[in-house]
Amino acid sequence: MEFPLHIQAAVIDLDGTLLNTAPDLAYATAQMMTELGRPVPSRAAIETWIGNGVSRLVKRALTGEMDGEPDAELFRHAYAIYERHYSENVSRESRPFPGVVDGLTRMREMGLHLACITNKAECFTLPLLRDTGLLDFFELVLSGDSLPERKPSPLPLQHACKHFGLTPDKLLLIGDSLNDTQAARAAGCPVFCVPYGYNRGKPVADLHPDAVVDSLLQATTLIAKG
Repeated sequence: MEFPLHIQAAVIDLDGTLLNTAPDLAYATAQMMTELGRPVPSRAAIETWIGNGVSRLVKRALTGEMDGEPDAELFRHAYAIYERHYSENVSRESRPFPGVVDGLTRMREMGLHLACITNKAECFTLPLLRDTGLLDFFELVLSGDSLPERKPSPLPLQHACKHFGLTPDKLLLIGDSLNDTQAARAAGCPVFCVPYGYNRGKPVADLHPDAVVDSLLQATTLIAKG
């Protein structure tokens, strides 16, 4: 791929890309496990479980496995507890990563359309973006329950292309995980990855994105409007 990459829109992931949400996700997980009378997982373990939505995070905490399936009734009970604690603490410590605000500001100055696409439920996504001062940057926000499918399905990116009236090659996804690269490849969109997020503890370079960028601000040096 040749740089600068000529695009008309940037779509950005939330957890691990825009915001460091791990402290609040870990806090809610710890509160849930304590209330259930179960051992509290380490912060490091919880960080490897982030990225596939809250329901999968809860299942991983209950089973200690990436693809584990707990008892259905236990899961329903645990999810309700988690939802209560996370709703009350969604922006307790979550903050933008370095370079995020400057990067978004620069992208907006470049005239790019901006969207946030996340697997997080809308009931958490919108308050979190609002509380951290990022919501007004985005023309479109798609949460994990906004459409029938979520990342790694290409559907959210296809929806964004249709919303902005663009072909996939003109829409860049910036994320931090396998979900993001799989969704971008399936949709035919270019993809950059940041190395500081939640990719199950594995290097994002192994995902073979079109670029690894240290920050959203650095990403702006590799793109141009067009």
